[in-house]
Amino acid sequence: MAVSACYPFWMDGKGEVSTLGLIGGLGVGAGIFYYRSLVKAHLDRGLSARMVMVHADVRKVMGLANARETLQLAKYLAGLLGQLAGGGAEIAAIPAFAPQVCAQELAEITPLPLTGLLDTIAAEVERRQLHRVAVFGARVTMETGLFGRLQNITEVVSSRPEEIELVSKTYDRIVAEERASAAEFEALRSLAHALIDRERLDAIVIAGTDFSFVFNPENTDFPHLDGARTHIDAIMRAVNRDLSI
Repeated sequence: MAVSACYPFWMDGKGEVSTLGLIGGLGVGAGIFYYRSLVKAHLDRGLSARMVMVHADVRKVMGLANARETLQLAKYLAGLLGQLAGGGAEIAAIPAFAPQVCAQELAEITPLPLTGLLDTIAAEVERRQLHRVAVFGARVTMETGLFGRLQNITEVVSSRPEEIELVSKTYDRIVAEERASAAEFEALRSLAHALIDRERLDAIVIAGTDFSFVFNPENTDFPHLDGARTHIDAIMRAVNRDLSI
């Protein structure tokens, strides 16, 4: 059952920004990563962060996503977005990849403008002219090539079954433990290098928010597009509207 209340957070600063609504709970660690990153991004720009958050039932979301009940999932998320709108949100974002399976259906019924995760990644792939990529994330994200969103933009190379198994199982453990061991980091890093060399890739698309516990700009030594951090940058542009950031 979803938590019905929204929780506002705002900080003193110099700028006026739109109020952002975030759907949390879809991996608590991932939501905290977004919240912390967004607050820091505002502070770095001397702006006041204005956010409201609502907590989703991750079991319900994952059950509907895994069953491909996309319309039911979209209706559930739209209800949460309605709660955010009632709490004062002007725009919204969903900081998780699994719910994106219903992105098309949700776009038709959302009560708030969404800064879409898949649209953001697709735009960045196109901007950077990445012609061949592979995806790292949960199994469904990898097997669908980012839910088919990159199909007409770039060539998404499918990893071998054992490679998908390695990444997906490692990702599941990271989600559960909110950390990765040194061995897990090295296994993922080595696989990324091997895929780039073998498949002549332009980049690995990191399409799992909880991979933020593993990869960061300092330790990621292979060509990549970090989906979560790219999304956060897009959210900052959206909430700041006409302000220069």
